[in-house]
Amino acid sequence: MKKLLLGFVMMCCVGSAWTADTPALAPTASIKGKVLEVLDAGSFLYLRLETKDGETWAVVAAAPVKKGTEVTIDNPTAMTNFESKKLNRRFDQIVFGSIAGAAVGLDMAAMHAGIGTTADAGDVNVAKAAGPNARTVAEIVSRRADLKDKAVEVRGKVVKFTGGVLGKNWIHLRDGSGSASDGSNDVLVTTTDEAKIGDVVLVQGVVHLDRDFGSGYSYQVVIEEAYVKR
Repeated sequence: MKKLLLGFVMMCCVGSAWTADTPALAPTASIKGKVLEVLDAGSFLYLRLETKDGETWAVVAAAPVKKGTEVTIDNPTAMTNFESKKLNRRFDQIVFGSIAGAAVGLDMAAMHAGIGTTADAGDVNVAKAAGPNARTVAEIVSRRADLKDKAVEVRGKVVKFTGGVLGKNWIHLRDGSGSASDGSNDVLVTTTDEAKIGDVVLVQGVVHLDRDFGSGYSYQVVIEEAYVKR
């Protein structure tokens, strides 16, 4: 963890500098606070936070963080007398860390732009995949407890695609099985693969339950670590 953290700090410090009196990095507890100011430094953001102990600055990887949101900075490492050449600014004290996934603080509603809803897919009737792990969308949703942490294959039509959120692409898949009344006609897939609305694809992934992505976006069942084939 320490090596990863130091690597992150070094990446942050491209275009920045320490002074001769900059002390060694010192780990601190997680920091929670309200975002008062956001400074864009390309691949990284500088956030001025209002915390229970007063104001502090933090550096995190670039993300759609909005002023006024609440964030939690995990694995924060403090530094004093830090100079950012990118911003042409010196910070008396600053911390380097990552935004916690659970407290996302990244306005998920804005990021997902309606990830929980889908466009009108029309009539969908896709043949079930073949093989021992093959399931329909309805089977995955209704039998989720039995399928928890197990590999599945499902063929369906892409009815919603949101790319590049939290390092993943988000796909809503339907195959004509299930019912809209109980949500068993639609399953969420996260993947690094690409797809387009209207594509009929074969998805291979692992069923995970009760995933909370913050700001009200929680799902009883999600297929994650997925591969998408056409």
